[in-house]
Amino acid sequence: MDNSNQPAPIKRLGFSTDTGAGERARIGLLVLESDQTMESEFRTLTALPGISVYHARLANDISVTFETLAQMEAELPVAARLLPGYMGLASIGYGCTSGSTIIGEDRVAAILGEFHPGVPSTNPLTAAKAALRAMGVERLGLLTPYSPEVTEAMQAEFVDAGIAVTVVGSFYEESDLVVGKIDQASILQAALSVGKTEDCDGVFISCTSLRAAGIVEEAERALNKPVTASNHALAWHLLRLAGIDDHMEGYGQLFRTSVPGQMVSH
Repeated sequence: MDNSNQPAPIKRLGFSTDTGAGERARIGLLVLESDQTMESEFRTLTALPGISVYHARLANDISVTFETLAQMEAELPVAARLLPGYMGLASIGYGCTSGSTIIGEDRVAAILGEFHPGVPSTNPLTAAKAALRAMGVERLGLLTPYSPEVTEAMQAEFVDAGIAVTVVGSFYEESDLVVGKIDQASILQAALSVGKTEDCDGVFISCTSLRAAGIVEEAERALNKPVTASNHALAWHLLRLAGIDDHMEGYGQLFRTSVPGQMVSH
């Protein structure tokens, strides 16, 4: 009898388990649906043994205005819920600097804490403040792609945190689609233009869509000052909040900096 058309018997095989990917730390990240840059930069900024990053996309308007940024507050719980508690996240971040400015850092933290109780959280604005303090920046050169009203709101947040903003530059671009396509040469030249004055002792490049992480070290060499950016600061802060203190070369001073007083593992 020809059994060639019959399904072969399925042999049950044994297996063992380990801790899975991210054995040192699993990091959660809420990424805007319009963001073209964050995931790419995070792949390099968190390329450490035993670290895994898990993303959820968050609905947003491609136009960056006060109104569209405020609307993201309603989308935060939706995206946060997509990262389940059983993943065992060590830290979680909301990936929008301007959104954190308009919604408010405390409100963002409260929403993330509601769905991930006990998990330390951050966002690019909170992370930038922590990064600038860790590097000793007191007089900031701020570079953004935003409209003046959004840039001014962000400037006020730094001032309220005790970081003087002495120089500000902007690309004056509201479309997140366009911002994600601004080339790195333009970002570098803008950072140098903002940072070259003696009135500032460090530079922050705002917006997760800007491809800035790759020019941080070059900008620091040219300016002889600390430089950080939204994805750059956020990745660093998420790692440190997760207890990871590995120092990485090629990404500027920040990635060779620990959070003062924080308990971390090597």
